[in-house]
Amino acid sequence: MTVVREFALPDLGEGLTEALIVRWLVEVGDVVTVDQLVVEVETAKAMVEVPCPYGGVVTARFGEEGTELPVGAPLLTVAVPSGDGPAGGEPSAPAAGDGPAADSGGSEGSGNVLVGYGTGAPAARRRRVRPAGPVPAGAAGHASRRNASPGPVEAAPVTVRQPDGTTPAGPGAPAAGTGTAGSGDGSPAARAAVPVLDAPGGAAGDGAGSGTEPVPVISPLVRRIAREHGIDLRRLRGSGPEGLILRVDVERAVSRTAGGVSTAPAGAPTAMAAGTPGSGAAAGLPSAPGRPAEEQRIPLRGTVADKLTRSRTEIPDATCWVDADATELLAARAAMNAAGGPKVSLLALLARICTAGLARFPELNSTVDTAAREIVRLPGVHLGFAAQTDRGLMVPVVRDAHTLNAEQLGAEMARLTEAAREGRLSPAELTGGTFTLNNYGVFGVDGSTPIINHPEAAMLGVGRIIPKPWVHEGELAIRKVVQLSFTFDHRVCDGGTAGGFLRYVADCVEQPAVLLRTL
Repeated sequence: MTVVREFALPDLGEGLTEALIVRWLVEVGDVVTVDQLVVEVETAKAMVEVPCPYGGVVTARFGEEGTELPVGAPLLTVAVPSGDGPAGGEPSAPAAGDGPAADSGGSEGSGNVLVGYGTGAPAARRRRVRPAGPVPAGAAGHASRRNASPGPVEAAPVTVRQPDGTTPAGPGAPAAGTGTAGSGDGSPAARAAVPVLDAPGGAAGDGAGSGTEPVPVISPLVRRIAREHGIDLRRLRGSGPEGLILRVDVERAVSRTAGGVSTAPAGAPTAMAAGTPGSGAAAGLPSAPGRPAEEQRIPLRGTVADKLTRSRTEIPDATCWVDADATELLAARAAMNAAGGPKVSLLALLARICTAGLARFPELNSTVDTAAREIVRLPGVHLGFAAQTDRGLMVPVVRDAHTLNAEQLGAEMARLTEAAREGRLSPAELTGGTFTLNNYGVFGVDGSTPIINHPEAAMLGVGRIIPKPWVHEGELAIRKVVQLSFTFDHRVCDGGTAGGFLRYVADCVEQPAVLLRTL
């Protein structure tokens, strides 16, 4: 006797409310073990591999790759033995009051790194189950169920697949040739029985072509852009590692198509044809002369927009700024790097200055508990820093930055930046910051009034460093000058504290020896 259990998208932490399915790691008919990784999702610009808390046979998957699901929505269903305990693939009984995810708690001995689910055991090797006899195909119908209540339900007969990908014949099973990858059946049952594959970039289901060769593209965003503009991914040469097709490759192909060079297969219709849906105007490309441009609607997704809106709504922020002579700081950095050892970045020096400043002005390393109407001063500095990537602007967090020197800060920031660019940051590495350092000078601008990274209380912005006329030791000279902008929550301190912090940072930039007092 088996029981079909539904595994819902777990709470990935820090108020994240949805996730984008990037890649399925299991297929319908696979045998999975407790805590085996089953799907890779992207949320808050981080890639997360999600473990399943049940062991058994996968009977259905909900959502194709590129689909966005809210937290609590079904991910997949697993037919597990009806016996209790780990032998039956069941997670251990959660304690009362565990919250919405209590029904899906991790099994005994699990790592429990996701809310309500565990990842303690290593991923098991994927296996196919060959049924001993005919098995009715009833479980595939679960794919059409979207709003089922969580918890165990009596299992329908489980559909498993042969090693060749076909379903066994039997009462209720689809006829030969249906429900497989080559089938034209678009029913929910057929979609449940046939997963969308994404081999290193497998583009099955991306709508860009019907060839049998795998397309080296991973990002759902890249596939969507190609689909919207009628770009055949099979005819693109990727500029990424091992020929991986990146967003810039597709955008370049879109530009060529707009100029009259098509990338679609010969004889295939293209969405870029004049007068068709998805033409240049609708896709955001320049419209033909005399033709009115059409509006473009882009979904507002993710928690970033909500977080920025909440910050502007809740935080009464104020900004002050000052110009500083960074000539001596640059000279000090050059001397440090010339002495040998790991190179120290300018951002690492600024991060060290920030942690020293927060030690002097702890009011700024705090948050506001609006419910209790209290200011909470935090014991440690978790320093967030802005990093520009192909996935957009991210803010990785250096944990316990106040315990690190400039060299250690630089190494950790370099590691986090590389992980951000490769999409390997975990939610924990993107959340929990107490103060943010924003170097917008890399964009060639001098100043800014940034939005505070809620629920933090302050952010330091650093503009570009450029030669300017400057009075130095009573004489006019050309010096390397930078503008420092400081935005703070006016509830946690007044202007005197904010000005004192900014002045201390500027003094350290102008006279790095000031830092020796706190080293």
